[in-house]
Amino acid sequence: MPAFDPTIIILIVLVVVLGFLMFRNSRKRRTEQEQLRTKMVPGAEVMTNFGLFGTLLSIDEESNIAEVETSPGTVLRVHRQTLARVVEPTEAQPTTTPEDDAAEPLGEPEFGERTTTDATDPVEPEAPAEPADEAPKPAARRRTTRKPEGES
Repeated sequence: MPAFDPTIIILIVLVVVLGFLMFRNSRKRRTEQEQLRTKMVPGAEVMTNFGLFGTLLSIDEESNIAEVETSPGTVLRVHRQTLARVVEPTEAQPTTTPEDDAAEPLGEPEFGERTTTDATDPVEPEAPAEPADEAPKPAARRRTTRKPEGES
């Protein structure tokens, strides 16, 4: 009896797993399309593949044409397959007010975060204390030499 090569066994297992994943993905896609088809009724808020939002007025199954109203009085005729999804109304997220932010305890600022300071009270840097018996030293000046014109 001939012995099986391990690479052949690995290839067979790989083909079986690939076939399973393809079958599962196509079934999932088919159910998503069926759900989308049931939601596509006149009056539904839809979005097209190219990002246009509007209200679905009618769908002609035979010619694959859908009529979408984008604004009052503006009706667009598009191919039925360009309707990407039905827009579900979402609940508004509660927004935070500045009073809510002030109630939070202050900790270390995050990197790049500005700390709040009063603009009327500028912070002055402290000067290093100099001994009283020594005179202040003059600032060192950098000497530069200029080349005479005409020399390179």
